[in-house]
This record gives sequence, structure tokens and C-alpha cells, in this order.
Amino acid sequence: MHGEYKVPGGKLVVVDLEVEDGRIADFHLAGDFFLEPDDALADIDAAVTGLPTEADVATIAAAVRGALPEGAQLLGFTPEAVGTAVRRALIVAPGWAEFEWEVVHEKAVSPAMNLALDEVLTTRVGDGRRNPTLRIWEWNESAVVIGSFQSYRNEVDPDGAAKHGFQVVRRISGGGAMMMAANSIVTYSLYVPASLVSGMTFADSYAFLDDWVLHALRSLGIDATYQPLNDIASSKGKIGGAAQKRLANGGVLHHATLSYDMDGQVLTEVLRIGREKLSDKGTASAAKRVDPLRSQTGMARADIIERFIETFTSLYGAKAGSISEEEYAEAEALVESKFSTDAWLRRVP
Repeated sequence: MHGEYKVPGGKLVVVDLEVEDGRIADFHLAGDFFLEPDDALADIDAAVTGLPTEADVATIAAAVRGALPEGAQLLGFTPEAVGTAVRRALIVAPGWAEFEWEVVHEKAVSPAMNLALDEVLTTRVGDGRRNPTLRIWEWNESAVVIGSFQSYRNEVDPDGAAKHGFQVVRRISGGGAMMMAANSIVTYSLYVPASLVSGMTFADSYAFLDDWVLHALRSLGIDATYQPLNDIASSKGKIGGAAQKRLANGGVLHHATLSYDMDGQVLTEVLRIGREKLSDKGTASAAKRVDPLRSQTGMARADIIERFIETFTSLYGAKAGSISEEEYAEAEALVESKFSTDAWLRRVP
């Protein structure tokens, strides 16, 4: 059995193993990582050999960590990365290259329509009716998008939202509220089969699915990193955040919003950002927490999006795709029945 796991921002971890009587046998670790001392590689191999095949990532990582000699240095990977690669080998998880990817960048639609398309396209990927897809959002309206489990009244100042022309909508994924001014954000959605992230912890899958965008940002001169659980940041501040929703049919929605431009004062008037939330970010001002792509690159939003598409396409061999009329129609119906209703918007008062 063979398994691979590319550590987001790090190195490739490769494992080969056999299974005998319900236990891992003949285990060998390889990759382009760095490891000192040299013979620690044999220690890792010995630690994993003999573990039960049902061992989870944490159990495998603990075995690896416990076998390492004092002072061992692991550069570009972690014991948890070894565990993830092992789990992926045992369940025969596919990699990015084993799928036919599409990139969709189409007309601007309403905020509610973008959210409905997320549900429709994720469902279709889960059902096998659509290839895994990267979709770049476009809209020409301003909106606050709150997380599935957030309280409407705790997150949004209705007067501030009305004053600045922001409608409020609720998405199907968790996470925090995003103030998304028209033409001032870059938002993308990935619709992938659950098999792509099999063997990973929920937290690891966030960084794994956004690794490509770090490559794109770095190509623009931004020293981008992933901050657990779901933030994309640089040394100058937060750039954006990601959220996920996993459907019962095996479809996974992973979407992220990156700030292209922003007005910090409007942010504080539209969102109810409490002092406690700000304090754990080490800053006294909401406006100082975010450093948008425009100020970091000086580039037009359209040019940044083009770089994103070029990067994803070159990494994964993606082809230009489209949304069918049937998919648009299904999303429009979902807007009417769900995303535009007060019952959905205020499902958490």
C-alpha cells in the first residue's frame, strides 16, 4: 500500500507498507523532508511497523514521537504528517492528480445565489454528476455573510448594514461573519469528493485544500502562511479565512474569502465585533487585523484572480468549465425556498 501527503507549506511525506494479520508491516517512510539524525528514519519505520491498521493519526504520531531520539529535528514535516500519510495509504486515498478539475469564473450573481450555487455544486460533486471544481465568485452587491451557526443579532448591526448598503445572508458552512463589499473581496469555492481529504483530520484538511492559494499569493510577493484553524495571513496581517461543509453524500465544500480592499471604519459599524474577540488577536482595532491584497500587491483585483486561476491550473491540470443552465435553475429555486427566507436567515436569532 502506498500513501502520500503534501504538508501545506512543507514537504511531501510518502509511505509504503503491507498489512499482515490486521497490523502494519514492512513500513517505510520517504519524502523530500529533512531529518536529523540520519538514523532517525529507521526509528520511525520501526515505530510504525506493528501498529494496528485501525490506529488513528494521533496514535501513529504518538508512536513516532516516542521513538525519536532526544534532540531529533524534523524539518518540513511532523509526526502527525506521517500519521496522515499512513491513514491515506490504508484507505487508498486519491491525490489531486487523480481527478479531472474544472475552474469556473462566470457572471456576477447575487450573494444569495452564490450561496445556493455552493450547495448545488457541492451536492453534484458528491453525487458524481460534476467534476471537482474551483469556482471564483463574482457579485456586484455588498453583503455580510454569516456562518451557519452564528446568531444574527449578535453578529450584525442592522442599522449599520442598512446605512452602508449591506444585505445579510447566511451560508451553509460554519465559521465567522464576513463583510464582503462589492468588488472588494476575492472569494472562491472548492467542490471536492470526500475521498480527497480521507485520512486527514478536519483541521488538516483546511490547510491541505488551501495550499494552492499560498503558492499563488507567494508568486505575488506575499509571504503567505496558514494560521490554524482557518486563517490565511501574512506578516502584515490577516488576509482572509476559510470555512467548510461536508454533505452526507460525500461532497465537501471548502470556500475562502480574501480581502482585496476594505474600509475598517465601515467594518466596525456593520459587524458587532466584541472586545473579547479582538483581544485574542493581539490588537485593539478591527481595522488593524486585516491587510488587504490591494495594499500588499498594488495589483488590480482581476489580475490577482487571473493569477489564482493560473496557479490552480498549472498545479492540478485544471480546465476551464462552466455552470449549466440546469445548475443555475436549481440554485435559483434554492434561493427562493431557502437562502432568501427569513426562516433561514434567522435560524439562530
